[in-house]
Amino acid sequence: MKRLFSNLLFKVFLAIVLGIIFGLVLPESVSRVFATFNAFFGQFLNFSIPLIIMGLIMPAISDLGKGAGKLLLLTAAIAYGSTLFSGFMTYFTASEIFPTLLESHANNAASIADSGIELLPYFSINIPPAIDVMTALVLAFVIGLGLSYQEKSTLGDMVKDFQLIIMQLIEKVIVPLLPLYILGIFASMAYNGTVFSVLSVFVTIIGVIFALHILLLLLQYSIAGMLTKKNPVRLLVTMMPAYFTALGTQSSAATIPVTLEQTLKNGVSDKISGFVVPLCATIHLSGSIMKITACAMALMILQGIPFTFTLFAGFIFMLGIAMIAAPGVPGGAIMAAVGILQSMLGFDAEMQGLMIALYIAMDSFGTACNVTGDGAIALVVNRLTKSVPA
Repeated sequence: MKRLFSNLLFKVFLAIVLGIIFGLVLPESVSRVFATFNAFFGQFLNFSIPLIIMGLIMPAISDLGKGAGKLLLLTAAIAYGSTLFSGFMTYFTASEIFPTLLESHANNAASIADSGIELLPYFSINIPPAIDVMTALVLAFVIGLGLSYQEKSTLGDMVKDFQLIIMQLIEKVIVPLLPLYILGIFASMAYNGTVFSVLSVFVTIIGVIFALHILLLLLQYSIAGMLTKKNPVRLLVTMMPAYFTALGTQSSAATIPVTLEQTLKNGVSDKISGFVVPLCATIHLSGSIMKITACAMALMILQGIPFTFTLFAGFIFMLGIAMIAAPGVPGGAIMAAVGILQSMLGFDAEMQGLMIALYIAMDSFGTACNVTGDGAIALVVNRLTKSVPA
């Protein structure tokens, strides 16, 4: 029971259920307490986003650039390409399906919003961020790339210390408070009458993303099978223990031993497996980008926010890089992506909260997709390195 209550997915599910009940049952005076907490936490989250971007991206890029050799560049290029392919496949599929699927929900949400029903906080505190999100992103890239060329640097040590502080902020403050924040969001939606429309959207999005991630794995292993001249279905079936382990752990890092074992069974050499699998656990995020892209588009449609291919293309390219810095905790990728959602897609605090709830609800499947795809990349790298001189 203690293990169940420590699971973030369970806590988010419980927060959604309690939020709906509280919003429907509790008097307005009590529900406004949750709205007050959300107003404060939303401001604190906005303040933290630039710090999170810098604290995670600077050391990630710095570490990735050290000792860059042919194998690292080849693996990173394939992993990033796979992540981009997943993002664009999701965009084109969702842009065709979602407008029709979500049209009635969007109209319903708009009519309810126009009614003026809103749960207001008792008070709010303005906490402006110390630096603009896009400025923080560019600065993080500049410093990270600069440090990647330095063997020893005082600034590099400071960046590592700053990373530890940000990790503590995420693990000890933000992630533990997220369920309460999500509870407040759903209490507010239950109060103003939009909650059941949003929940039906959740079910629709989860169904589409699950089908897409199965299709993506089939495509990845079809390519790997063609290059290695092996049966792609057999290769994919061999990786199933890693898939189901990731479903349970919600962590690519925790699944590395199983992924390694199954990759070796698929005929990848010890050297390639030992290098590619741990690296891809950090930089290959095809399942994660799929969830974020689909959920972002769905929420924009629901809110009546226009979007274009150009907007999402830039978002996907930037997201593929930013998520490399994702911390190794459940829901870590969405925390690394919040700044991009805010700066490029204009997501406010409530939309960010819904994105976090949606992402965590599907975290197991996204992680399983990431991990299983790592096996396909290992197969491809193993084949390419045999035909290319070292």
